[in-house]
Amino acid sequence: MTALPGATPGTPETEGSALDAPETPGRGPGRAGEPGEPGEPGEPGADAPEAAGETEAEGETEAEGEAGAGTTDSAEAGTAQADAAEVSEAQAELAAQRDLRERIEKRKAEKGGPVEAGAKLSGTAADLLAAVRAVESGEKPGTAFFEAPTAPRRPAPSSVPPPERPRVPEPGRGPRPADPGAVAAVLEVLVSGGAPEELATRVAGVLGEQAAEALREDPWRLLAVPGVQPDQADGFARALLGPECGPADARRAAALVTWLLERAALQGHTALESASVRSALAARSVPEPDEALQQAIAEGAVLVFQDGAEEPEETQEDAEATEESEGGPGAEAAEPVPVLLGLDRYALAEESLADGLARLVKTVQADGTDADAGRPASWEGAAAAAGSPSAAELIRAAAAHGLVVHTGGEAARAEPAALVEAARSLGLRAVAAAHSENGRRRLGADAVTVQGLLTGAQGPGRDGDGTLALDLLAVLDAPQLDVETAAMLVESLPDGCRLVLSGDPGVLWSAGAGRVFADVLAARVCPRIASRTPDPGPLGELVSGIGIGELAQVDAPGKEVVIVPVRDAGEAVHRTVQLVADSVPRAIGVPASETQVITVGHGGSAGTRALNAALKQRLNPGPGRFGGFDEADRIAYTPAPGRVLAGTVVSADEEGLRLDCEGAPVVVAREQVESSVRHGWALTAHQAAGMRWPAAVVVLPGDAAQGLSRPWVYTAFGRGERHLSVVHGVDQALPRAVAEIPSQHRTTRLCPLLTGLLAPGR
Repeated sequence: MTALPGATPGTPETEGSALDAPETPGRGPGRAGEPGEPGEPGEPGADAPEAAGETEAEGETEAEGEAGAGTTDSAEAGTAQADAAEVSEAQAELAAQRDLRERIEKRKAEKGGPVEAGAKLSGTAADLLAAVRAVESGEKPGTAFFEAPTAPRRPAPSSVPPPERPRVPEPGRGPRPADPGAVAAVLEVLVSGGAPEELATRVAGVLGEQAAEALREDPWRLLAVPGVQPDQADGFARALLGPECGPADARRAAALVTWLLERAALQGHTALESASVRSALAARSVPEPDEALQQAIAEGAVLVFQDGAEEPEETQEDAEATEESEGGPGAEAAEPVPVLLGLDRYALAEESLADGLARLVKTVQADGTDADAGRPASWEGAAAAAGSPSAAELIRAAAAHGLVVHTGGEAARAEPAALVEAARSLGLRAVAAAHSENGRRRLGADAVTVQGLLTGAQGPGRDGDGTLALDLLAVLDAPQLDVETAAMLVESLPDGCRLVLSGDPGVLWSAGAGRVFADVLAARVCPRIASRTPDPGPLGELVSGIGIGELAQVDAPGKEVVIVPVRDAGEAVHRTVQLVADSVPRAIGVPASETQVITVGHGGSAGTRALNAALKQRLNPGPGRFGGFDEADRIAYTPAPGRVLAGTVVSADEEGLRLDCEGAPVVVAREQVESSVRHGWALTAHQAAGMRWPAAVVVLPGDAAQGLSRPWVYTAFGRGERHLSVVHGVDQALPRAVAEIPSQHRTTRLCPLLTGLLAPGR
């Protein structure tokens, strides 16, 4: 394999350091659904992890799923704190999501009545089936069946005031606990169907006050509860329905379609191709997948899309010219645009985000500051005074456009920061927002987090119309934006506000659904500024090479990069503890409290659970008297899915576990501790994205090979500021992953939506 600097793989380690290969930790004991980890972000896939073990991207969803109906969902556990004295960020986020779902329900209510379960298709449903088949086969174009897209919701700016936009919900109280009467009624139904009694509160919270009646009418609605698997829902339905229950039941098919799309969202998709959904239904023993899918479409359980299928009307002369240029009548026909299926939740978010970005582009151009009208001299002066050519280029682009995309590594973060300072010097209300508290701290005291900005806990607050009081917003770590968060953020920006999305395109994508940053880049509808400021030193050289697919050896005279070869997972854990506790503090001068361990997954003999147990035993031994935690334990707290706050345990009392998270005091209620707090000496790369520490130890045991990809290695190796140790046991799998395994595909709709709204000539 290509050697990394510091040692030669396979040779005895020096200074207690060497590089080991990432292992895919096997499934080990522990809680289902570890907090802070995306279900299967960006990794489409299988219903079960590979035999070698769970990777960080797969393991969380699988652990949650296999725990089944008996698991405790972290999001539902959070609802128990609705009556707390102060509103938390998680509650504010839930309130915003609730408003989004209300809009979804309103949209569903406008649809036609449902088709009776089990009925043969006719009328509109039959037409839909024929349409999908014809389009997918290429027999007919999508325009033959799908209506032409409506005009953009926000017309080009004019003297007429734009229509009033829906107000973004203000942070409010979280959802109240489920009604005790509803819980009791649900419990009775669950017991009669043989389902675990502990599901009652979660079912009532998901399905509402009429949950018991809903389950009796449609037992497969149990699949709406996170963690419940199809086999478990089938068993519950058989117990309730008896002989009437069968695999062809239309209620079962509709529930399975929704479940498949929700599961795909955990993998990062906002939609799926209809062909893949039909295949998945067939694998779940649905006798007629085509009919079942069309039934779900007709009932409004899912939406159908064919973005990019619109073609301009073609004259006979155009057709003849095209035929001649493409090789005559025998030329191969253009590949048909795939038919996509999606849930209201993500469809609404992507459409709202696309409209919002188009609005920003058009309103800033109407402000008289576009390229044609010329930039004010004050912007030119700010650009001339910038500290680097890349910063000057970014300032000029932001002066002339409402939306700008900026790419670069860690050193390039100084450029959007310089833009914010320049805008403030011109009297504009400008702010920089990072993904995490760790990233905010690296930007400076005036920076905010995205969640803090949305909830009002940080930043300038909102104007009288409910929009953020901003003229320019620079969002750093933009690859970590999921589509729902991005939609709420853009909808919160006023007309005329400039938005800069800045980030490193090589890192792992968001924990939530979507790939917002990559889609905006791919759409090519706004200026794209690539920083020419490289990350310095051996670490910068190493990570830059990984970004282009090369794992090169670099000179590290100050032991900036060290490789520690190991033979098995047990040795990997031993060497990791030795590095954190002894070698790095002695040789590099970085204490254990500022060294972060990063591994591929939670399970297995060298996953985060095993590593955290070993590191606690060495660094802070104790009985775990605070629900498994002791004072001064390092922790990772997850206030909402996909968000991680690093911190330490301070104490515990009747109110809950008291933490210090990046200098901010946090109290986690007793009932939430198990689902939202875990030890944090070791994290996965997804959890660590957007954060950096003085030193990082990346653990790659032998069975981690199948969990590796170029974005994973790029993200993990880039978390250290001064030092990187790689505990390496995967041999050739590491350079092969860097050279050959790019990002996992995510099916999204944002790119064609943006192209349709903002492409030249549209």
